[in-house]
Amino acid sequence: MAKTPIENRITTSVQLTHPERVYWPDDGVSKQELVDYYALAWPRMAPFVVNRPLALLRCPDGIDGPRFFQKHAWKGINSHIVEITDPQDKESAKLLKIGDFDGLAALVQSAALEIHPWGTTIDHWEKPDMIIMDLDPGEDINWNEVIAAAKEIRERFVALGLASFVKTSGGKGLHVVASLKPAAAWPQVKDTAEAIAHSMSADHPDRYLSVASKAKRAGHIFIDYLRNGRGNTAVAPYSTRARPGAAVSMPIAWEELNGKIGPASFTVRNAAERLGNSSTDPWADFFEAASELKS
Repeated sequence: MAKTPIENRITTSVQLTHPERVYWPDDGVSKQELVDYYALAWPRMAPFVVNRPLALLRCPDGIDGPRFFQKHAWKGINSHIVEITDPQDKESAKLLKIGDFDGLAALVQSAALEIHPWGTTIDHWEKPDMIIMDLDPGEDINWNEVIAAAKEIRERFVALGLASFVKTSGGKGLHVVASLKPAAAWPQVKDTAEAIAHSMSADHPDRYLSVASKAKRAGHIFIDYLRNGRGNTAVAPYSTRARPGAAVSMPIAWEELNGKIGPASFTVRNAAERLGNSSTDPWADFFEAASELKS
C-alpha cells in the first residue's frame, strides 16, 4: 500500500499484537495493513461510524476461519471500544460504539473485519440520519442492470426531496443512501424504504424483487429495504468485507457509475490513491445535503 506522508498520517495508541497476522490469506493482507488502510480512510469514514451502535463481523483467524457477528462486549475487550446502554432496552446487554481512530484500531486488533453501524448516532437514537437501500442482484444479473436500479432509486428519492449517494457494497451490489435530517422516527423511515422497494417491484416485476425469497432471486435484483428498522445495520462506508479480495465498501460519485467500476473494485490494496486525494470525496457533503423526510 502507498504510504502517506508522516506528518499527515493518523496514528493510534492501540498496541497491535502480531501486526503481521494475515487476515486475508490469499491476498496477504495483514492486521497492520488494515490499520494503515483505515488511517487513510478515517477522515472520510469517521462520521459514519463514530458514536453509532455497531454490529461487528469478527474473524479471529482471518476470513478462512470461524466468524461471528457480535453486538456486545467480549472478555478482554479493548477500552477504546465503548459499551453503551440502549435507552429502549436498558436491561439487556450493552451495545458497542467507538469514538475515535483508536476505537477503529481496537476493532482491527479484535479482528472485526466488517463494521455494520446503525443508521443513526446515539445523539438521536430514535431518529435516523439516513435511508439505506441495498441492491442485491441474482447470479445471472448484468452489472448494468444494477446500475440502472440504483439510478431509479435515486430518482425516487429526488421525488421525495432527498439527496442520495451511492457506494459499492464490496460484495455483489450497490448501496444507495439518502441523507436525512434526524427528524422522522424509525417506523416512518422504514415505511418509506419499503414503499420504494415495493413500488419498484410492482412497476417492474420481471426485474425487481422486494421480498427476501432466494427461490425467486434468479433473474431479479432484490431491493433490500430491511436495513432501515431500529437495530438493523448495513456495512459502513469504507469498511472492509470478510471475503476473498479484501474489498471495501467504497463511496463513489454518481458519474462514476458507467460500468467500469464493479461492486468489489476497491480493495485495501488499491484504495490509497483515491483516499489520498482530498479533492475526490464524493460523499463530502453527505450530511450537509440532508433534508427532512416528509410525513
